[in-house]
Amino acid sequence: MSERTGGAFDTGVQDAGPFRTYEEARDWITGLTAFGIRPGLERITWLLERFDRPERRLKFIHVAGTNGKGSVCAYLTSVLRAAGYNVGTFTSPYLTRFTDRITFNGRDIPDEVLVRLANEVKPHVDELAETELGSPTMFEVTTMLAILYFAKVAYPDYVVWEAGLGGRLDVTNVVVPVASVITNIGHDHMDVLGDTLEAIAAEKAGIIKAGVPVVSAASQPEAIRVLAETATAKKSTLYLLGKQFRETPLESGEGTQRFRFEGPFRAIEPLEIAMRGAHQRTNAAVAVMTLEVLRQYYALILEEGVLEEGLRAARWPGRLELVREEPRILLDGAHNPEGMAALAAALKESFRWRRLHLMIGALANKNHIDMLRHILPIADSLIVTEPDFKKKLDAGELARIAAGIPGCPADAAAEPDWRRALDMLIGRTGPEDLAVVSGSLYLIADVRSSLLHDRDIEKGW
Repeated sequence: MSERTGGAFDTGVQDAGPFRTYEEARDWITGLTAFGIRPGLERITWLLERFDRPERRLKFIHVAGTNGKGSVCAYLTSVLRAAGYNVGTFTSPYLTRFTDRITFNGRDIPDEVLVRLANEVKPHVDELAETELGSPTMFEVTTMLAILYFAKVAYPDYVVWEAGLGGRLDVTNVVVPVASVITNIGHDHMDVLGDTLEAIAAEKAGIIKAGVPVVSAASQPEAIRVLAETATAKKSTLYLLGKQFRETPLESGEGTQRFRFEGPFRAIEPLEIAMRGAHQRTNAAVAVMTLEVLRQYYALILEEGVLEEGLRAARWPGRLELVREEPRILLDGAHNPEGMAALAAALKESFRWRRLHLMIGALANKNHIDMLRHILPIADSLIVTEPDFKKKLDAGELARIAAGIPGCPADAAAEPDWRRALDMLIGRTGPEDLAVVSGSLYLIADVRSSLLHDRDIEKGW
């Protein structure tokens, strides 16, 4: 294991360049959102070639899937760190600062390092923009910066590597990992990934590499078939929840839950997690199975006590996060039908309330009807609002959609300004009630920052 744990690094880059401050570098990177989402590996490969393919020096755990990616990444990072390994983690979106998405041992990439790496990358980005490939996107440049940070500055033992959108043509798929993870398959980003579970599964299965083991919690027969066929074609071993491994709940409450893990190599009981909901037991089991694969294939050193400690310590902001006790306010970034179904199930399993007050805002490109039908029947009141983001859905339109959902609360209001909506929510939530804010992560980021009095928020992709 490496002995480097963060702090003052030799970045291996020069100070000269157009950017002098973090804000300048960040604004340049985020300004590349103008180029939108452009699936494909040509541009990131072009950039990596200019730096002698630095990703080949790193051991990646590649995590894709519809929901649960961030939580699985949090479990993996926490356990590996508890075991004494140095861990780089790349996730998206970020809830507070841009640097949140590139971390080493739980610490954001330092501002000065981001500036130096941005200065090193920019001339190549400018050169690439003049070719037939065109300018790289924000996500492509961010991915490039993460690889350079890990390969030239931080030197982690493992990189926990979250896919952005899909898998096959996602920029993160430029790496060859030591293990692949596909958390689950659901209905999201269907405008890009396809309008059937088979099509979406095929895109996610694109991260499966020849001979690299893959772990998944996919549950639908059509999705499982696609994953199994791809794994067979790639000569990769597939470890599937419910077949090669399983989790059995032992105890569940508002603050903790315990479960038994059974896999092909050993059974472990009890394991405890602080994150709420049955779906988090699934996410934890996926992480444990991935770690078990690393123990078998790569001699990862992981004692049961360390595994228990790491799982218990894992946190993932904005996912069933209780951010205030008086009144109780829970945040959950459920933004697709499967995520909202998991939220509803977790609320019924882990919480008690006299009245449940729901505040929700969404982006325009989501499956709003199927999202709302899972959550509205258990709500006693509803406040519809708008995320502070250009792709937001109008609050009046979301309210109209909600009104047509069976079980929509009679006590419903539309307030476009999320700050006023939050004030309304707090005002109506009594001592025995529960307030839930859900929907777009852009909304969750703003509400979380407001409630925790965090003035450093720079939310976004």
